Amino acid sequence: MRLREMTLLSTSLAGILGFAGSAQAQQAPATQSDTTPTQETAPQPAGQGADADQSDIVVTGLRGSLREALEIKRNANAVVDAISSEDIGKFPDRNVAESLSHIPGVSIDRRFGEGEKVAILGTDPALNRMLLDGHGLASADWGGNDNDPSSRTFNYSLLAPELVDRLEVYKSPEARIEEGSLGGTVIVRTRRPLELKANSIFASGGYSYNDRAEKGSFRGSGLYSWKNEAETFGVLVAATYDKQNLVRSGVEFFGYDNADGSGSPFMTTNAAGERVLKNPNAVITGGTLADLDKAASPFGINYAYFQQKRERASIAGTVQLRPAEKLTLTLSGLHIDGNYNNYSQSMYTIPGAWTGDVLQSATISNGVVTDASFGASNGASAQLDTLVRRTKLKTDNVNFFADWEGDDGSKLSFAAGWSKAKGGRNPEYLFNVQTAAPFSYSISPTSAEVNFGGDITNPASYFTNPNNNPATIEGNPVIVNGAPLVAAQIGGLDYSVTTDKDAFAGFDGTVPLGGFFTQLLIGARFTDHVNRVDARGVNTYLQQSLLGSELGVDALVTPDDVFSGTGGSGNATRYLNLPEQSVIDVLANAINSPLVDKIGASTRVKERVAASYVQLNFEQGGLRGNVGGRLVYTKNVSYYALTLPTPADPNPRPVPTSTSTDYLKFLPALNVAYEVNPKLIFRGAVAKVISRPRYQDLAASITQNDVTYDAGGGNPFLKPYESTNFEVTAEYYPAPGALLSLELYRREISNYIITTRQEGVTLYNSLTGQLESRYSVSRPVNGGKAKVNGILINGQAELWGGFGIQANYAYQDSSTSTTLDTTEILNLPYLSKHTVNIIPYFEKGPFQARVSYNYRSSYFRTIGRLGSQEMVAPYHQLDASAALKLNDNVTLTVQAQNLLDEKYLQYSGTRDRPSAFYKNGRTFVGSISFRM
Repeated sequence: MRLREMTLLSTSLAGILGFAGSAQAQQAPATQSDTTPTQETAPQPAGQGADADQSDIVVTGLRGSLREALEIKRNANAVVDAISSEDIGKFPDRNVAESLSHIPGVSIDRRFGEGEKVAILGTDPALNRMLLDGHGLASADWGGNDNDPSSRTFNYSLLAPELVDRLEVYKSPEARIEEGSLGGTVIVRTRRPLELKANSIFASGGYSYNDRAEKGSFRGSGLYSWKNEAETFGVLVAATYDKQNLVRSGVEFFGYDNADGSGSPFMTTNAAGERVLKNPNAVITGGTLADLDKAASPFGINYAYFQQKRERASIAGTVQLRPAEKLTLTLSGLHIDGNYNNYSQSMYTIPGAWTGDVLQSATISNGVVTDASFGASNGASAQLDTLVRRTKLKTDNVNFFADWEGDDGSKLSFAAGWSKAKGGRNPEYLFNVQTAAPFSYSISPTSAEVNFGGDITNPASYFTNPNNNPATIEGNPVIVNGAPLVAAQIGGLDYSVTTDKDAFAGFDGTVPLGGFFTQLLIGARFTDHVNRVDARGVNTYLQQSLLGSELGVDALVTPDDVFSGTGGSGNATRYLNLPEQSVIDVLANAINSPLVDKIGASTRVKERVAASYVQLNFEQGGLRGNVGGRLVYTKNVSYYALTLPTPADPNPRPVPTSTSTDYLKFLPALNVAYEVNPKLIFRGAVAKVISRPRYQDLAASITQNDVTYDAGGGNPFLKPYESTNFEVTAEYYPAPGALLSLELYRREISNYIITTRQEGVTLYNSLTGQLESRYSVSRPVNGGKAKVNGILINGQAELWGGFGIQANYAYQDSSTSTTLDTTEILNLPYLSKHTVNIIPYFEKGPFQARVSYNYRSSYFRTIGRLGSQEMVAPYHQLDASAALKLNDNVTLTVQAQNLLDEKYLQYSGTRDRPSAFYKNGRTFVGSISFRM
C-alpha cells in the first residue's frame, strides 16, 4: 500500500481515538438504558439517542444521520453497517453505490466513472444481493458492464437517493434474510408515509456538468407525504429526473498474442522445421529471433471514443392503511425509466493476424514487443468500428405488506410482490470500414502511440469489406430477388433484449418466548423468476467495396483533444468520425437481410425457489443473538440452442434444447453479541451461504467474435457457489456519534465457478466465409475453491467546533485452488488488498461541508479476450460537497466528483502489458432544495 494512504489513515484514526476520548471526558456517562434499546425496540430517530435524552439537545443534520447509523449497527444482532439519510432528499451522495463504497469492506468499480455495482468483502458484485425493503428486485442493464445481462445484482445508479431512507449492509446473514449472497446483502429501506410528518414536502432542482463531455444537464426531484390526524391512512408519492452526458476516451488492447510463449505471430516455420520471420527483412532489436518467438505482443490496439447520454426518471408511491390498531397494510410501487443511448467508435489495428507478414521492425523489452512498424498491408491493417446503440431500461415493481402485531409482542407479516426489468441493445447499428495504411506502434505501461502513414482523417483512406462470400444468417442463406446473395458483410443491426421477471409470496411470524430464548421466528417464501435474452438481427452487405468518400453521407473527424490525458497519442487519435445518423443511413442504403430471430443467441432460464426458516433470538444479561437455519430448494430449467459446425456442415442451423436441474440446501446461521458494558461490544458469527450462478452461465449456447477469434458458452449443470462465512468484531463506542471497531472475517468458498478455455477449436467465421481452427472457446465449470480473509478497521468521531471525521481501512486477501489440473483459478474478481476511506466533515449552524477520499489497490476484474487476466491499477477518488441552509425550508448545495480526474488503468496480468486506460472527467453539480 502506498505510504501516503497509510499515513492519512493512521493520522485519521489517531484523531478519532484522541478526540473521541476527549469528547467522552466532557460528557456525563451514558447509562445502558439510555443508549441500548432492547431487540424489540426500533432504532431511535436521529437526534433522539442518549445525547438528546441527557441534554434535551436534538442532534439533526449530518451528525444526526451518522448517529442514527451507529445506533442501527449497535443494536443489531448480526454484523451490520448502515448509512442513513439526513432528511428527505439529503442522502450523502448522488449515487447509492457511491454511498455504499464508504462502508468498510465495500468497493465499487468506476470503469464508466459512475459507480454502478458493489463488491462486498472481496466478492464479485454478481455474488451479492440487493433487497428492496427486504425483497429481491428484477434487474436488467444497458449492456456495457461485464455483469450484464447475467448478473443477479442491481445497477445502483438507477436508484434515486431521494427514495431511500437508509441502507443496511448485512455482512453476516440471519436465517430470516433471503439467501443468495456470498459477501453480504444490501437492504434498501424506503420511506413510509405513516412514519413521516403529515404534509411533508421536498423538491429540488439542479444542474450537472461534466468537464470532459463539456455538457451540462438538469436534475430534479420531488416528494409529498400525507397522513390523516388519526395516523391510520397515509399516501406518499415521489419522482426524480436525472440526466448525464458522459464522454469516455482511451486506448484498449484486445489481449496479447503469444502470451504463453508458444510462437510469435510475426514468425513461421519453414520447410526445414526452423522458426523464421514471415518477412525476412524485418529488423529485430532488444533480443534474438528466439526471444521474439517467446515475446508477447498486443493482439489489437484500439483507440476507443465513447459517448453516452444517461437519462433516468423514476416515480414511486406508497399507500398505508391501518384498519385496526395492530394491523398495517402497505402497498408500494416503483417505476424506473432509463435511457442509456450511446455511440462508440473504435479505431484498431490487429498487428500479428493482419500485418505479421509486413513487419518492418520490432523491439523487445521484458518479454513484450513494445515497438513495431509495419508496411502497407495486402488486406486491412486497421479497422474502424462504429456502434450506435439504442438502449432503454425499464423497471417496474409492486409490493404488498400486511403487518400485524399482538399485545404480547407476537407478530405476523405477509408479503407478496412482482417486478419486471427490461433492457439491452434495441437495436445496435454496427458498421465498419478498413484501411491498408502502414503504421507503427509504441507502448508502455501507461501509454500507447500509434501512427499511420497517410491521412486517416480522409474518408478516401478507408474502404468497406471487399470479401464477397455466400451470405447466411442463423445457418440459412440470405435470399435477395429470389436468389442466394453473394456479398461482403459490412455490418448490421443487432437486437439483444434482456427481460427479467420476479414474483414472490411469503410470510414471517414472531412468537415471544420466556427465558433465555426471547423470540421464535418462522417463515417461508416462494419465488418464481425468469431471465431471458431475446436476440434478433439484420446483416448488411455490399457486393462492391466502396471507399469512405463514396458512402454518400456526412463525415467528420474525431475532435482534437478527445484523447488528451488518456495516455493515447500519435495520429491514431484523429480518425474518420461518422455521425450517428450517417451510420444509420449507410446501413439503410445497403443490402439488408430480413429481420430474423437469432435462436442461437436467445436464451431463457426459469428458476423456482421454495425456502423456509426457523430462527431463535436469545438474550440474557449482556449476551444476545440468534441461531437458526434456512432450508432452500431450487429448480432451474435452461432453454438455449446449440450450433455445432462440422467440415460437412460448416454453417449449421441452431438446434433448440433445454436442461433441468435442482438442488436442496440447508443453511444454518449463528450470530452472537456480547455487551461487556455500554461502550464495548464483541460479536461473532458463522453461517453457511450460497450464491447461484449467473443466468447466462446456465445457458449453453455459444457466442463468438470473428475478429478476435474468441468464443464462449454456458453450462446448465452448474451448481451454486457455497461458502462457510466467519465474522468476529470488537466495537467501542466512547461517546455519542463515536466508534472504533475491528472486524475480522473469513470466507471458505467451494464450488467456485471458473472458466475453462479450449484452444484451437474449429468454428465458422462469417467474415471470411470459412471454417477456421483458431478459436479460443471458454466455458464456466464448478471446480474452484477460494479462501478470503480480511481485517477491517473503522473509526468515527465528532471532534470539536463542528468538525468530525469518518475513516476506515480494509485489508483483504485470498488464496485460490482448482480441482482441474489444466485450469488456473485467479484471485477473486474485484478484491483489492487495500481499501481506504477518509471522510472529514464540518457542520455548524446553517453550513455543512464534506470531503470524501477513497483509495483502492489493484484488483483482478475479469478474463478478457484471448484469456487475458484483466487487472485494474490502484485508483484514487476525491469528492466534495457543501450545503448552506438559507432558512428552515431552502438549502443550496454544490457537489464535485472525481476532482483528481483519475485515469482508469487496466493491464493484462503484469503492468508491462497494458490492456486499457480511460478518462471519464470531473462532474460538478449545483442544486437548490425546498422542504417542509
